[in-house]
Amino acid sequence: MSDIRTYKLFIDGTWRLGGNGTDLRLISPATEREIGRVAIASASDLEDALTSARLSLQRWSNTPARERGALLVRAARILKEKLQTAATALSKEQGKTLVEAWGEYTRAVETLEWNGMHAERLSAPFPIDEKRMIAPEPIGVVAGFTPWNYPAVLNARKLAPALAAGCPIILKAAEETPSAAIFIVEALEEAGIPPGVVNLVFGNPPMISEHLLGSPVVRVMSFTGSTPVGKQLAKIAAGNLQRCVLELGGHSPVVVFEDGDISKAVSAISEYKFECAGQSCNAPSRILAARPIYMDFLARLVQAAERIKVGPPDNPETGMGPMANARRIEAMKRLTRDAVERGARVETGGKRIDRPGFYWPPTILSNVHPESQVLHEEPFGPILTVAPFSTIEQAIAEANATEYGLAAYFFSNSSEIQKRMIRSLSAGAVSINHLKGVSADAPNAGIKQSGYGYEGGVEGLRTFQNLKLVNATETVAVKWATEIA
Repeated sequence: MSDIRTYKLFIDGTWRLGGNGTDLRLISPATEREIGRVAIASASDLEDALTSARLSLQRWSNTPARERGALLVRAARILKEKLQTAATALSKEQGKTLVEAWGEYTRAVETLEWNGMHAERLSAPFPIDEKRMIAPEPIGVVAGFTPWNYPAVLNARKLAPALAAGCPIILKAAEETPSAAIFIVEALEEAGIPPGVVNLVFGNPPMISEHLLGSPVVRVMSFTGSTPVGKQLAKIAAGNLQRCVLELGGHSPVVVFEDGDISKAVSAISEYKFECAGQSCNAPSRILAARPIYMDFLARLVQAAERIKVGPPDNPETGMGPMANARRIEAMKRLTRDAVERGARVETGGKRIDRPGFYWPPTILSNVHPESQVLHEEPFGPILTVAPFSTIEQAIAEANATEYGLAAYFFSNSSEIQKRMIRSLSAGAVSINHLKGVSADAPNAGIKQSGYGYEGGVEGLRTFQNLKLVNATETVAVKWATEIA
């Protein structure tokens, strides 16, 4: 047990074990063996975090935005120097390949940098007209909750805009991927973040969320995760009227029209879908192909899926690593079994790979009955359904058929089809002729059951600000805005 690392909490500028002295086992998804221990926060730890965040609010909010931004940029550079070590740890804990982990950390660095570079501009007052201006102010202490699928970039997306806006934050990170939060917090610590401005906790999710959101100290709750959990947290947050940002589940369609580039579509879909073993809210899960090209498209997609080498994430030849935990394997079994029992055909995959670790192959299902669970429940794994469509009206109806609205994709070179699909697809983000994730400089939001509020870009930073309206009886607002800035 001597080589088993214990991952600690970070409260009021100090790394420490949980107050009750208990911890959780950290299991490798590639081997199913224990690789670490994660400290569990007690109620007293959470009170300490709330107190330290509250006491740090005045100092941090009064720190010039230029200095806050410079600190974030320093932290980004520090993290960038540790990418190899950080990516290796993330790959080991989560199961994604080293290439995927490296790419994720690159996005985390970009998120810290973007928010740091824009902190001063977005914190400055700005005029509405000659007599009115907006004076942005930090809203207060933030409680951030992140999942295990993309922990580095999601932790950065909680931390960076809140800190840029002048808000202390208590981050409850995923116990299954603790190193991602720790590397970022260590970078912030090395960059000079004052004690109490950033607090990091792990432990029992319901207990932590109820404790933090039950406190009037917390003024903003930002959560990325499943829709059912997001709804529960929003109910708790309502008690203190805390502002909420919820990035929830997805069930993204891809529509491939007859005039679309089939080769390009197959390549883009297989690459984006099977990244992180399909454990992404933005990943496509339902493919709709125009009937004249359906059989050709399906055959090519199956071939692309079968070319993906599934194996240990530290093997350079591996194209897809294991799933993150046993829960996801059981979900893949259940969804596949239900679809097959209703008449679906398994074109490839469909069974757990017989080896240690949580390995499930790329799986493609055709002839899926409309009532199958896989068409209504977010798969969150390497399962794709493929179906033909005859008209654009049918494609739109089926693409919008789920309760989710996070992302949608389509392939067509027709400007008329492109315009109609952009207007018609019910999703927070639409991509044309490619599949693209979320960047640091653009707002991202779900609609319907995929959440509300924005992360990323100007709108993401504004989440953590009150936009105070200042009225003047004289023509001085422009002068004030310049002087205050």
